[in-house]
This record gives sequence, structure tokens and C-alpha cells, in this order.
Amino acid sequence: MKRWRYIVLLGLGIAGCAYVYLHRQELGLAGTHSFEVGSGANSELIANPSQPAHIIWQAVNRPKDGFKVEMPSDVKDIQIPSYNENGGTDQVNMIFSNPDADTTFSVAWADDPPVVRINGRSPDHVLDMARDDALARTQTSLVKETLSLPGGFPARDLVARNAEGGMMDFRLIFAGDRLYMLTAAFPSMSARREQDVARFFSSFKTSESPHIPESLPPADAPAQ
Repeated sequence: MKRWRYIVLLGLGIAGCAYVYLHRQELGLAGTHSFEVGSGANSELIANPSQPAHIIWQAVNRPKDGFKVEMPSDVKDIQIPSYNENGGTDQVNMIFSNPDADTTFSVAWADDPPVVRINGRSPDHVLDMARDDALARTQTSLVKETLSLPGGFPARDLVARNAEGGMMDFRLIFAGDRLYMLTAAFPSMSARREQDVARFFSSFKTSESPHIPESLPPADAPAQ
């Protein structure tokens, strides 16, 4: 029973990046797996995995969805399934963009998702579980975690790495009853530009009005 519950809980976040990560071929994205570094003939399929992508930024305004953000051009919409606490699935909204075959920027969001409901809407518990879900789904290990309050909302900024050297940056934001996850995924550390991640994260604005906490969280928290 505990094992089944653990498996279900792993699906309670909104790890939209994991969907793109695991379904690249179905989505028609060029190249091989985002983070694979092939050998022999397969290595020819990955174009310059050590070079940062050339990004043309565009403003994305989603007033009906309550946010705006800057992302690389050619943004696509998709709905993805997320497991709920009853063993069924809920639909999660996501937009994503691929400035090259090996780099992905995405924003996923859901209103009152299971991870919020089962944690009694406690920001710390919600963000803890969403963090663990994102790391588990993408098979990455946490490198750094920072607590922040973008727009006055509780958030976590995560840097993670997978076994093949791929890098992922996450920003999890709990705004009202809505949970957002911003993700930037790169095939290698050398392909990751800090200024691109910073621009993407800082450009995100939600129209929700925050509840002002009594005290601010610390600036940084070490990875567990």
C-alpha cells in the first residue's frame, strides 16, 4: 500500500517538462533525447550539445490564464495528464518552446491540483512535494535550491542535473490555489546560459494578488 501511494504521489505535481522530455518524438522535435550524449553513429544526431541555443525572445501574454512571460519564439500549447490522489488523471496546461533540438523552455500550470489539495494548501508542503515530483519524473538530482518570493508568492528555484550531464532549472510558484512550474532544460552545463534562465524566470508575472507573509523566507537553502 505504501509503495502504491508513493507511485501515485509522484504524479501529483505539474511536471510538464517531463512530458516534453519523455515524448519528444511524438511532439515532432528533432534530434534524439534531450540529455543523451550518444556514441558512435548516434553522436552524429546531436547538434552541438555543448553550445548555447540562439534564442529569439518573444512576449507571451495569457490574460485568460493569469500570467505573462518571455519565452523563445514558436511557442506551442499542449494539455498533459497528471495523476491525482484517486488514481485517475487531471489535465494540466502547458506552453513550451524549443530554440534548438536539445533545449526546452516551458510553463505548466494547474488550478487547485492534487498536490495542493492533499497538502492542505500549505505552501511549504506543496512546494516540497512538487519539487520531489519534478526531480523524480526527470530523473535528475538536486544541485541547488533557493527560496524566493517572486511577485510576493512563495516559490522555489531549483538547479538539477541528470546522469548524462543534462541540466534543468525549475521555478515552482504557488499563487493562490494555482501552481506554476517554469522549466529550462539544457543538454549540458556549457549549453546553459545563466542570463537566459534569469530572463525567463524574472519575466514571469501573474495577475494574482499575493497574500503578504508575516516574514520572508531566507534567501538560500542548501540542497538536501
